[in-house]
Amino acid sequence: MFIRSLLVLSLACNSLAAADLPDLGEVSRQYFSDQDEQLLSRTIMRDIYADASYLDDPEIEAYLEHLGYRLVSVTSRNQRDFNFFVIQNNSINAFALPGGNIGVHTGLLLAAQNESELAGVLGHEIAHVTQDHIARMVAAQSQSYWPTLAALALAILASRSNSNVASAAIASTQALAIQNQLNYTRDYEREADRIGYETLTKAGFDPRGMPSFFTKLQRTNRLYDNSAPAYLRTHPLTSERIADMEARAESTPYLQIPDSLDFQLVRTRLRAREGTPQEAVKVFQGQLQDKRYTQAATVHYGLALAFLRARAYVNSESEIQKLSALKIHNPMLATLAGRVAQEGGQDKLALERYRTGIAAYPGYRPLLYGYADSLLKTNRAQESSSFLAAQLSLWPRDIRLWRLAAQAHMRLNQRSQGHRAIAEGYALSGNLTAAIEQINLAIKAGDGGFYELSTAEARRREWQELEKSQRKPK
Repeated sequence: MFIRSLLVLSLACNSLAAADLPDLGEVSRQYFSDQDEQLLSRTIMRDIYADASYLDDPEIEAYLEHLGYRLVSVTSRNQRDFNFFVIQNNSINAFALPGGNIGVHTGLLLAAQNESELAGVLGHEIAHVTQDHIARMVAAQSQSYWPTLAALALAILASRSNSNVASAAIASTQALAIQNQLNYTRDYEREADRIGYETLTKAGFDPRGMPSFFTKLQRTNRLYDNSAPAYLRTHPLTSERIADMEARAESTPYLQIPDSLDFQLVRTRLRAREGTPQEAVKVFQGQLQDKRYTQAATVHYGLALAFLRARAYVNSESEIQKLSALKIHNPMLATLAGRVAQEGGQDKLALERYRTGIAAYPGYRPLLYGYADSLLKTNRAQESSSFLAAQLSLWPRDIRLWRLAAQAHMRLNQRSQGHRAIAEGYALSGNLTAAIEQINLAIKAGDGGFYELSTAEARRREWQELEKSQRKPK
């Protein structure tokens, strides 16, 4: 996973000079600065976003962002930005990367039996970021050096997310030795356990979620020979650590924390993607028939999604009506209602549903994406452009908003603004080369005003400097 494009990158990058690196602590920033981390972050995330296993699902990302920032908000070191994303992979895994990027495999989302277990894993990964564990590991390799930025990016990505495939694929980049040293040490794991546990408790989750999930992982490990679950390969797990987590949990009062509806809907959303559309329909119909559910809303939601995959729009709309009759209010349900109407050809109803949803949940971005896209598909590009401009003033780092804005500008034959929007999306996804190409097209388009041209030229200079610093030796 993510190997091929990083191998190409490694051939293009210049060598980084060797450095005498310290062991641990904040002094590591002298050798792996915030700027180095951001450059590395862009390199890694560019390849993740371009990979087929990246799951581009706004609703699941919105849920993880909400859950993640609920945890981040109660930590003592919460000044940095975080980015939560999803990998379509059945293995049980989650991983932290440079720049506050935290990836979660779909297998983990389905394996967690309750929201506190999932929050426990995220709290642990957030602690790896807030405690600068990756920077400290990089700085600790005093007997080695980083051959290229690409080799380091590949090594970190492989060690965090897919160590099975890493060894043979990265040998030619001189990154194999690095990758073998980048798995978290037991000291880092214990520190992430302690801080993650405190975070879990302060955020109002059941503190037993953390030892509960890790105990399940340890039991699962006994079923494997030499192929332990990915999470255990990158996060060394010991009985001592589990006992320590359980001891902490025993010292706190028992809390029965109900799962949020969002947690249940996200898991249902993933199950609706499994198998063929017809198989997914049968699964949810069977659950309704046998009454095998804790909440009817989640099953109707899954069935509506399955029918949508099968392009059975009338049936999907029927499930939306059943959900409406349950009087359950949730932004994910509102987004699906708009999408079902839009894909079913009911344009006026789709716009109405999106507007109603945005009024009820004004900060829920999947609804914003749906509304802007619906305006575009009903030939109302000017309305969509104006709407998107307002949203981008609030969320200027939202890749999906920039991509939609690009479509709106191109529909209006505003080529300069269209190429500028495409460029912004590329830059945010880490692809500076493509961003510079697009901003050059924006400048050459000839239909931009003085302010637009000046802004585009400033962005080009900024990205050229970033790309130059990414290539130049340290």
